[in-house]
Amino acid sequence: MESNQENAAARTSESRKTWTPKYDNCRIINGILWLVRSGALWRELSERYGKWQAVYARFRLWKQRGIFEAIFAASSADADMENLSIDSTSCKVHQSANDKRKKTGREKKRAQAIGMSRGGKNTKIHAIGDGLGNPLALLLSSGNDHDSRHAVSLLGQAKIRGSNVIGDKAYGSQAIREYITSREGSYTIPPKSDNPELWFIDEHVYKERHLIECFFQKIKWFRRIFTCYENLTLRSMPLFLSLPVLFY
Repeated sequence: MESNQENAAARTSESRKTWTPKYDNCRIINGILWLVRSGALWRELSERYGKWQAVYARFRLWKQRGIFEAIFAASSADADMENLSIDSTSCKVHQSANDKRKKTGREKKRAQAIGMSRGGKNTKIHAIGDGLGNPLALLLSSGNDHDSRHAVSLLGQAKIRGSNVIGDKAYGSQAIREYITSREGSYTIPPKSDNPELWFIDEHVYKERHLIECFFQKIKWFRRIFTCYENLTLRSMPLFLSLPVLFY
């Protein structure tokens, strides 16, 4: 009896050692990238990437284990920190992405980052880019939130000590400038015309802000980022944002 149990345990352990997933990771990554680029539903995933259930299961597993965040952190470890650009852009939210369940109190605070603006319902993507235009930190907010509202929390995700932060006039508030200097950084942010306090900015350095604009233009070629078609896209938006940067 004991020998039979030992044989069964040995066969089980051996099968575990020799088991390999049906689809390799490269194929799964290509399937997820195709989905983000095309904007298709999971059920419409092309068959050449395998069954959509398998790709979705692997995506959820990687999401739960923080694989994408770890890769994103590793890719930004050797960033060019001389000049950092901060800005935001808006993405359309499709009506199918709205959560129609009623929320009250704390549930409203945990709701998806959807806000009403003149153009309809939007989600705003805030980002900080390094001197090469690669993102260092990402943050989502409602589309009707002002850029300066989340600037401090976004800057807190990056090491700005010894760096020069470049931003447009929306980031020229005293609170943001004092936060940058308190972190031993400098800034190239033009003052608003109605600001009684004026300061010098280097026009040549300010032109480097185009790098963050190029980053937004690059990620908006991916339709799942340009338009949020489903509630899952909003919950996974930070992951979808990192994919074009990591693999393109």
